[in-house]
Amino acid sequence: METKIVIRGAREHNLKNISLEIPRNRLVVITGLSGSGKSSLAFDTLYAEGQRRYLESLSSYARQFLERLKKPDVDYISGLSPSIAIEQRTVPHNPRSTVATVTEIYDYLRLFYAKLGEVFCPHCGQRAQKQTLDEILSQIQTLTPGSQIGIFAPLVRGRKGEYKKFFQGILKKGFSHIRVDRKVYDLHKPIKILKSKRHDIEVFVDTVELAAKNLSRIKSSLETALELADGVCVIDIVSSDTRTRKRELFFSQKMTCPKCGISFKDFAPNMFSFNSP
Repeated sequence: METKIVIRGAREHNLKNISLEIPRNRLVVITGLSGSGKSSLAFDTLYAEGQRRYLESLSSYARQFLERLKKPDVDYISGLSPSIAIEQRTVPHNPRSTVATVTEIYDYLRLFYAKLGEVFCPHCGQRAQKQTLDEILSQIQTLTPGSQIGIFAPLVRGRKGEYKKFFQGILKKGFSHIRVDRKVYDLHKPIKILKSKRHDIEVFVDTVELAAKNLSRIKSSLETALELADGVCVIDIVSSDTRTRKRELFFSQKMTCPKCGISFKDFAPNMFSFNSP
């Protein structure tokens, strides 16, 4: 990557065939007497040529909506990137103005954060994320072939209660087993848990060997778990040789914390507006 902008023979307006080199990735100040050519160099040469080259890289359809800048009077320029210029003008005295609104980058910053920002849980600090069904299935396929995986639908996270009617409702939906605080229970038998204790409850959807022949079954079970748990599911991975629990994966079709189970709204530009609560 080039480390400097090279200008040869700049003659725009009152520039007298000047040549110079400007370092890139540095804060550079162009200073001088009034009429010495500062604006001619910065705006009418560097900015104009950077914009002109950028617009030439766009499609003819896109260019028809944008203002075309004329080529500056210069022999040669290299190391130039697409350019941005901020207009110099009198700033209105508005008590609600910010640096972003004054420089007119406020809307761009909101779009930037809305499109590229990441959500982190305020309670545990883990990154919230979401995936499609196909992305979840693709990630499961990267696991060790022959591993036994358990597919669970998490319905309760850290809440107190006995959940007797809740268990009966799950049984009526056709599920025979449930996992409470990492222990699997048969729903056909009485389940006793402490009412005063906080529990994590997950419906046991399926257990299956990770193999190509079982992919359709795995996908179907994932769909069931995601539908039952409102877009989230838990995968238990068991080693193919020891049959002991190896690790647990959490997947979500919504912006959800994998540890706390807290859901967050998708980013939108209005979330970064000081006019929006």
